[in-house]
Amino acid sequence: MLTGMIEMLMRVMKSFMIFFLFFSLHALCFKGDSHAALYDRVIAFVDDHAITLSELEENYKNTNILSRSVTHEEVLNTMINRVILLKEAKKYRIEAPTIDEVLKEYIDLKIRAFIRVNDADIEKFYNANRQNFQGRDYEDVRDEIDMFLTEKELNERLKVTLNELRKKTYIRIYLDTE
Repeated sequence: MLTGMIEMLMRVMKSFMIFFLFFSLHALCFKGDSHAALYDRVIAFVDDHAITLSELEENYKNTNILSRSVTHEEVLNTMINRVILLKEAKKYRIEAPTIDEVLKEYIDLKIRAFIRVNDADIEKFYNANRQNFQGRDYEDVRDEIDMFLTEKELNERLKVTLNELRKKTYIRIYLDTE
């Protein structure tokens, strides 16, 4: 009987030690995370959405790979624009597997759908830039010109839309971007 009690006591102590070990490791992991969070800070608010310095740095690093001349200010403005467009997409209950697809769907539905490039504009562009088409016939480049003019108009309308949305949005930046 005494042996059984000793064995049970040993199992309890062993369980306690394992629990204590895991608890200690868990506490150390969380302590490391909370300590790391002290070095991060909010650098901008877009309505009730916070953008942190670490998010900006991560986006800057990824963007800088593609475009060496990009600035922190440009990346931050892009991040702000994405938050604004996502907020608008949510109003229309647009859903997709990724954030980029949600943005694309919103832009396609609310901006691109209203763009019409007419044949006269395409022909005018072709005639004005004939030297750039290296002797290709109008019919061979018509679709390319249509796509180019559509994208150009989309970018212009997107800028206007974003400027209008930014006027209605609370944006506060706590980062000196110079």
